[in-house]
Amino acid sequence: MDLMKEKASKIKLLAFDVDGVMTDGSITYDENGVEYKTFNAKDGHGLAKMAKNGFITAIITGRNNGTVDRRACDLRVTEVYQGVKNKLPILEAIMQKYELDFSQVAYMGDDEPDICILEKVAIAACPSDAVSKVQDVCNFIARRDGGRGAVRELCDFVFDNQKI
Repeated sequence: MDLMKEKASKIKLLAFDVDGVMTDGSITYDENGVEYKTFNAKDGHGLAKMAKNGFITAIITGRNNGTVDRRACDLRVTEVYQGVKNKLPILEAIMQKYELDFSQVAYMGDDEPDICILEKVAIAACPSDAVSKVQDVCNFIARRDGGRGAVRELCDFVFDNQKI
């Protein structure tokens, strides 16, 4: 079995950044300063499938937005952390809560604040349009862009390589 498939077979936790990963990175405001995000339905189906099949799913994002809470609730995301500047301690706390180690974690990020996690996890994933510094540390680069199916690619890859 190739190395990435072997790593995928051990994953129990999938964690994601939001802007540029679950969305295309656009930030839209209305005239009252309310921020809007657009999510991809195929990505959502992938996340919901993982939750339904017993995987721990997590969102760790630097911004605060009510739409993220709503989306996470709709998809039954297990752990949601917003307004996080240093993401690694949050991921480590989640891992401790579920008695996991880095070999059981996949994380998808797209920009420099994600590198501290990507350098440690078994599957370090990014969308195809992630910044080059992120792509350089990833062992899974999706064919699709953020907010355009990259999350689904990772979910399907992990799910399809489980020994279920």
